[in-house]
Order: sequence, then C-alpha cells, then structure tokens
Amino acid sequence: MYDPLISAGPGHAAAWPDSYWADTAGAAPADDGPVSCDMSVDVAIIGGGYTGLSAAYHLVKEQGVEAVVLEANGTGWGCSGRNGGFALKAGGRLSWQKMVRRFGSDQAQQMFGEIYNGLERVRGLIRDEGIDCDQQPDGHLWVAHRPRMMAAAREEQRFLQTQFGYATQLLSADELAQQHFISDEACGALRYSDGFGVHPLKLAWGYHRLARAAGARIHTASPVQSWRKEGGYHLLETPGGVVRAKTVICATNGYTAPGLTPLLKNRTFPVLSNVIVTRPLTEQELAATGFQSSDVIADTRTLRFYYRKLPDNRILIGGRSAITGRDAANPKHNNNLLQALKRKFSALQDLTFDYQWGGWVSLSFDEMPHIHQSEDGSVLYAMGYGGSGVTFAVQAGARLAEKVAGRTAGHGLPILSSALPKFPLAPFRRLGQQALYHYYYARDERR
Repeated sequence: MYDPLISAGPGHAAAWPDSYWADTAGAAPADDGPVSCDMSVDVAIIGGGYTGLSAAYHLVKEQGVEAVVLEANGTGWGCSGRNGGFALKAGGRLSWQKMVRRFGSDQAQQMFGEIYNGLERVRGLIRDEGIDCDQQPDGHLWVAHRPRMMAAAREEQRFLQTQFGYATQLLSADELAQQHFISDEACGALRYSDGFGVHPLKLAWGYHRLARAAGARIHTASPVQSWRKEGGYHLLETPGGVVRAKTVICATNGYTAPGLTPLLKNRTFPVLSNVIVTRPLTEQELAATGFQSSDVIADTRTLRFYYRKLPDNRILIGGRSAITGRDAANPKHNNNLLQALKRKFSALQDLTFDYQWGGWVSLSFDEMPHIHQSEDGSVLYAMGYGGSGVTFAVQAGARLAEKVAGRTAGHGLPILSSALPKFPLAPFRRLGQQALYHYYYARDERR
C-alpha cells in the first residue's frame, strides 16, 4: 500500500484499485501515452486527478496557456477515483461556525460564496459538457446519530440561516423514516438542498476528455522522479524524458511523494479512508429499510461514516481506516464499516460486500484547503481538501489557472492566497492521530 509519508512515490503505470468505480467506469479515455523524449512546455502539471485535470482544462480553454499533465499512473488513480462520490458545498473540514470566529463574518461569507461557486462549477461542467458520471438528484443529509446531536443540528440550521441566508430542512426521526430511510441509529437529520452523488472515476475521466479536447496533453505512466531548477526553468525527470517547464503546478494532494518540493514539506497530513460497496439490496431489504433516498449522507460523528444508496441499489459506506499504509490491508477495517452499516440498519444483518478499497485524504493543519504560488511565481499548488475535493478541487484548478495567467483579482481570501501552514511536531503526526482517534471515538459513542 502506497504511504505518502514514507514511500518514494505513488508508482509507475500502476493499475487502478479493484474498486466498484474501476469495475463500472468502462474503458479509460485515450491519452498521450508516457513521456518518451525530452520536451519544453509552458506549464507542467504534476498529478492527473481533479485538480490537475481542471487546471489543464481551464489553462488551455480560458487562459490560452499551454498545459501538460504528468500522471504517475492513470488519470483518477489517486483519491479522485477512490472517494465516495460526494459533491458537497464544502471546502476543507473547518466548520462554518469556526470559520466565522476565526475570520469574521464578512470574510466567512466570501468563503461561503467561493465554496458554493465550486459546487456550481462542477454542476455546470457536468451539465453543459455532458459528462456521464451517474449524477444523482440533489440532497445531503447530516444524520444525528445520538439524540443529543439534534441540538447541534438545530443550532447549525439557525446559524446557516442567520449568517448566510442559507435555508435547510430539519427532519425528525419520523420524517426521516417516511421520506428517506428507516435507521436504528437516526434520531433526525439536517437536510441541505445542495450536494449530490456521482461516479467519481467517470467524473475524473470526463474532465480528462474535456482537457484533451481543449488542447492539453496528458502523459500517463510518467512519474516525476526528480526535480531541479536551472536558470529560469524547472527540469522534471520522468522515466521517458526530461520535461522543461517555465511553471509547475503540484496537484498531488493526498498522494504527494515526500521530497517532491520543499514548498510542501510537513504541510499536509495524508489520512486513510476505507470504502466498501455491498451486494445489491433485495426487494425485501429495501422494503424493510424504507431506503428510498438517493441523498448523500453523513452522520454527526467527528469520525463520521459517510454512505449512500447507489443507482443499482447497493450501499456504499466509508470511514476512517488504518493509521499507516502497512496496516491498510487488514480486513478489520472493512469489517468495521460493514458492522457500522448493520448497526444503522438492523434489517441488513445478512448483508455482505462485493468491493473494498481505500485512499488517502489530505488534511491541512488549519482544516482548510490552500491555493498558493511561490514568491517567484513559477511553482503553484492546491491541496488540503480534507475530503471535499470532489467539489473544491475543480474550483482550485480554475483558480490555479488564473494565477498562472496573472489574473488574481478576488484572490484575497486565505484559501486562495496563503501557504499551507506547517504541522508542528510533524514527525509525530501519526502518534497524535492515534490518540485523537481514541478520544473522538469515546466522545462520539457516548449516549
């Protein structure tokens, strides 16, 4: 299992994981093959996920700048093709209430708008460009997993309405059961009208096709093995040749190899999340659970479970996993997800899963994503989405393209203009993670 904190790199022409997404996405789109000779380019983009593909598309399409994507494996191989497919009005893990306390009301409202625009950008690309990604109807449920969490849901509803003029729907346990599903572990929910489920790998490949159609080149099986600067150019060495670039965008997020660039040292924390997809529910199981909703769902735990019903009546559920890559294949992590699902739905005690996989989520120290440009302007990155990359990574790609083109008006927000803060005591991040997991579990599960 690739471990971004200790592995040399994410591989070279590695196969996609044996996931539900890879099994149902169809054939991968045509690309430009591995780098096979030395070349000079205006902008080299390291990473072929949502961020890199969006940056390539927007650079060529909107800014008229040449762009070349260098992907170690295949596009969508990292978290862009492994996540749960939740397109949410979210950016990072910082709550809206904390955001207002930290930045003040005016700046928080601007960030709310930036994040909402990210969701609308994704929606617009899917709609206007005809991306086939199994988009499901809008709806996002935040489910109270304990009675005491309904107070938090009510306060969140009040706060969003007062602060941002954003209306939500508070559902009682009975209303949730009548309109969405019957769960043994649902005491009500806050429902957001925005947010929807997608097939994340199909979505990534849709962006891939758009970027190439616009004129970007996408070189797969082309990991950057070394990086040095000579004069005014960056020299990126791949197995097939050296790419000489005026500007480099790092779009590797949770799959950033250690030592890729000093700009990123100790500035992100990759954390594993596991996902399982069950066999299709029977008609009897669907009736017993009343599962009529296609909303994307998360519970109110800090170590939350996220789940949804897929178009073929399977259930996807994901959540925290191993601390290290070495332990990622331990079957207990997938069994924990299955048992969590059965606690939520006692009618599904005979349920089994057909698919399991995992992926790295990139966390930042301040719980927000950051889009940053080096002092000389020649290196840029966007990272630290904290699980909200389906939406915000595409917005980040567009913002990176604007920065490369020198268009930075409106980029004064912290998430658009400041470097990722370094983690203090960085070598001990995983010891802290382990301690926090124990603490959060105890807090989440108390009655």
